[in-house]
Amino acid sequence: MNAYFASEQDYMGREVQARMVIIPELIVVGAGPGDPELISLKAVKALQRAEVVMYDNLINEELLAYAPAWAEKIYVGKQPYGTHTLQEDIHRILVKKAREKGCVVRLKGGDPYIFGRGMEELMFARANGLKASYIPGITAMQAIGMEDIPLTHQGVSESVWMLTGTKASADLCEDLTRAIESKATVVIYMGMKKLEAIANIYIEQSKGCMPAAIIQHASMDNKKKVVGQVKDLVRMADQAGLQHPAMIVIGEVVWLCY
Repeated sequence: MNAYFASEQDYMGREVQARMVIIPELIVVGAGPGDPELISLKAVKALQRAEVVMYDNLINEELLAYAPAWAEKIYVGKQPYGTHTLQEDIHRILVKKAREKGCVVRLKGGDPYIFGRGMEELMFARANGLKASYIPGITAMQAIGMEDIPLTHQGVSESVWMLTGTKASADLCEDLTRAIESKATVVIYMGMKKLEAIANIYIEQSKGCMPAAIIQHASMDNKKKVVGQVKDLVRMADQAGLQHPAMIVIGEVVWLCY
């Protein structure tokens, strides 16, 4: 337990343990892309000493077994384009629980600092007097490699553009236009609602034939993948029955093993 017993002395001068002092703490932990074996040992050790685990929609719930049986498990997930827990409520809960119980592990899918708002939560915790730290996770982008699609490859792609398909404003990230002008591999998170817009941008740049893949549930047994050309993204997704959450990867690296 993330607490200690403060010592006092009784009227005869004997030291006694008088009260338990809670040490409020937040650990923002990356749970990885889905396969429960793709979590770090450091993350497992954090879960093992958690008093409270606040977990997201995309984490593998098998990971909750690492936490003590008595630890409180609180779901604060956000369904893509559906019901979700407000970020303000997540902030309020994590501070409240840390002050009440001690160590709160905030378990987030992939890596919390890659389109995961993990830094927001860590900063809020520190601003409210909590000790706070971060443990990286394997991001979904890296799990693409398990499908024989490397992010970089000598002579093919020597850099990566990592973009979000949906900003807070719901617009498509304008960096995509600049990414297309490079020879980099382009990886788009949260872009399934923008497939047509993504394809059109490539077509407008005369790059509609660029290799592209959509991968859903990368690293998991129920994974789905389709490979084709970026101009056909919508048709590819429809024919393969692909939905969010899924990763879109565009670049010559897609066809290395095909």
